[in-house]
Amino acid sequence: MSIFKHCVVALATLLATTASAQIQDPVKWDISSQKTGENEYQINFKAKIDNGWHIFAQYLPKGNYSLPTSFTFEQISDAELVDTVRELSNVVVEKDEIAGAMVRFFCNEAVFAQTVKVTGPAPTVSGKIEYQSCSDEMCVMGDKEFSLSILDGGQSSVPAPAEPSDGAKLTESEPVVRTANSNSIWKVILEAILWGFAALLTPCVFPMVPMTVSFFLKNEQNKGRSRSMASAFGLAIVALYTIPIAIIILATYLIGGQSVTADIFNWLSTHWLPNVLFFIIFMVFAASFLGAFEIVLPSSLINKADSNSNRGGLVGVLFMALTLVLVSFSCTGPIVGTILVKSTQGDIWEPIITMLAFSAAFALPFTLLAFFPSWLTKLPKSGSWLNTVKVTLGFIEIALGLKFLSVADQTYHWGILDREVYLAIWIAVFALLSLYLLGKLQIGETKNDPPKVFRLLLGLLTSAFTIYLIPGMWGAPLKALSGYLPPQTTIDFDLSAPQNTDDYDDNLCSTPKYADLLRLPHGLQGYFDYEQALECAREQNKPLFIDFTGHGCVNCREMEARVWVDAEVLDRLRNDYIVVALYVDDKTELPESEWVTSDYDGKVKKSIGKVNADFQVSRFKINAQPYYCLLDTVGNLLADPMGYNLNISEFVEFLDKGIENFEKSDKY
Repeated sequence: MSIFKHCVVALATLLATTASAQIQDPVKWDISSQKTGENEYQINFKAKIDNGWHIFAQYLPKGNYSLPTSFTFEQISDAELVDTVRELSNVVVEKDEIAGAMVRFFCNEAVFAQTVKVTGPAPTVSGKIEYQSCSDEMCVMGDKEFSLSILDGGQSSVPAPAEPSDGAKLTESEPVVRTANSNSIWKVILEAILWGFAALLTPCVFPMVPMTVSFFLKNEQNKGRSRSMASAFGLAIVALYTIPIAIIILATYLIGGQSVTADIFNWLSTHWLPNVLFFIIFMVFAASFLGAFEIVLPSSLINKADSNSNRGGLVGVLFMALTLVLVSFSCTGPIVGTILVKSTQGDIWEPIITMLAFSAAFALPFTLLAFFPSWLTKLPKSGSWLNTVKVTLGFIEIALGLKFLSVADQTYHWGILDREVYLAIWIAVFALLSLYLLGKLQIGETKNDPPKVFRLLLGLLTSAFTIYLIPGMWGAPLKALSGYLPPQTTIDFDLSAPQNTDDYDDNLCSTPKYADLLRLPHGLQGYFDYEQALECAREQNKPLFIDFTGHGCVNCREMEARVWVDAEVLDRLRNDYIVVALYVDDKTELPESEWVTSDYDGKVKKSIGKVNADFQVSRFKINAQPYYCLLDTVGNLLADPMGYNLNISEFVEFLDKGIENFEKSDKY
């Protein structure tokens, strides 16, 4: 692991370290001056750094999370500064493969120099050095005030003790979050690959297989050239799906930076307009798959692409790939939309990566069949099974489309799709799909053929899935689907919830703000406003558990259903912590008196979600959810924050570590 990654890991312990002031500063400063010319002196700032520690350079490349060493000259008498502080020591430059940015730091010793011109009889300079020192385990914020009589040669000094922080803005356990995000993106990538292969079996695509493969075989005497063209064809498909998405994302990133791109992604994944639009699109595609009508792109566009595909060489291959993409749009469109929206909940690169995965899986069969045309004889012939695939996709589109409407419903508190309503629709959809697969419901069949064995098996599995859903109407957690269903707190009649929550009211110091809009899972009592929760933590002398979450956060629901539900986790959250859930995507407008002007981007935040999201980014330099932070009563971190992690024992250990560190800090 690189030193940079160790530093980012250690940032999460910054506030706890400075709060207790039990860790001495590993940096010792010696400040002196020496004459270098007529009326010219050089002030030397020499830092002795303990073994295993390092401090950062003055200027750090964009993209890393470390704090640079800075020099502030507050009072200067009978002297003038010449240029700026220079770095005289050899700097270590290292690239972090996770952050994708370079970092500059010093080990063992760092020497900085400032040239001054003496203009009077008693030249003095005073000011402050601010720096961050990191080891493999933690980071410490340091500052050193100095006052130097230049003609006397200076003073040796020891560092000032670190002062407790009341809310520094850089506190992050990046590897924990990156690991969580890494797990999350791999899930999305795997899903994209599976959808890419599944798209091959749709009625819009499968009939194109022999046609496109024969394109590379006809009139081709050179087998090597034919295979080269087939490879180019596969790459062209990947490019046609991936490059437009990449251009859009990179353009927004280059023009407005990561914060603008993140804002666009947040709008795309949580605002009612795109979510309702995607819901409508899914319903339209579902109706098309179920036989109501056919969705086709303008024939002139497809014919133009097809006619150009007859041209030779790479140009013809490109247009052949374009023809395939256009013809298959009516089946791949909603799949692509699902993948893109889901991937926008992560890092800005995720849509590009997931679209690359989808298109590569989609293009691979065409490329392989062009390489090995004899495989064509082993493929099933087009027939009624394609209609089965099409109808099945129609039902699945209805089920998946509800997720978009649910996100808007939860974010804006419309109350349209509570959990039991959502489940009722799913039960009806999959019950009808079961009847269709079992041959009891005819959609699009030309004759009443009995279903094949594989279709019968699918019908049985769908029937079992339908039965599995039914207990959810009365509060069954349905853990396997927790990320795709509305939260359990929206259900009207929950037999699994505690019937008497009066015992938990002692955890609250006052009526929680926004309690009429928001709920905590599993009968937990807590807050939805950071300041109110922190005040209660001080009053009860308990550590604070912050849950950065979102209505549209799939992984948040999974954590609640699979980890929070554990008895040991619930016991600690209920009895040992003050819990606050900060929704970063809630659209409820706040009164003007509660608006916040961001220190991060200078914008005015006017909604619950915007305020909470700004707090997370400004304070912890991360915008991923779920994200869990344990704080003491003055807002200092007690343990490295944790992201998405379904390991219950590790989550319990995380909570126990916060309690242990809180009890230690409380003794001082």
